[in-house]
Amino acid sequence: MSNAVFDLLLTIIGLYQFVIFAWVVGSWLQMFGIINPRNPIVGNILSVLHGLVDPVVAPIRRVLPSIGGLDLSPIVLLVGLNFIRVWLVSFMNTGSVF
Repeated sequence: MSNAVFDLLLTIIGLYQFVIFAWVVGSWLQMFGIINPRNPIVGNILSVLHGLVDPVVAPIRRVLPSIGGLDLSPIVLLVGLNFIRVWLVSFMNTGSVF
């Protein structure tokens, strides 16, 4: 795998991790009434974040139930993305999948 493709994959993973964090923080701010989702700008931002993260988190939610009202699916997704990132770095350094 070329360095450019490798760097692009790592950048995409890093950006998606940032989007997940923004989605979680936005949902908390909305839940506690700190931000108003009826504001057009805030509503659009939350809608975009939801559209980017929810399709990936939904299958995890079906397998992993919420515990005491706490949704652990974003944490599972972040751990999975980190595992993929570490695997990619290991693959790039050794040239072997395993």
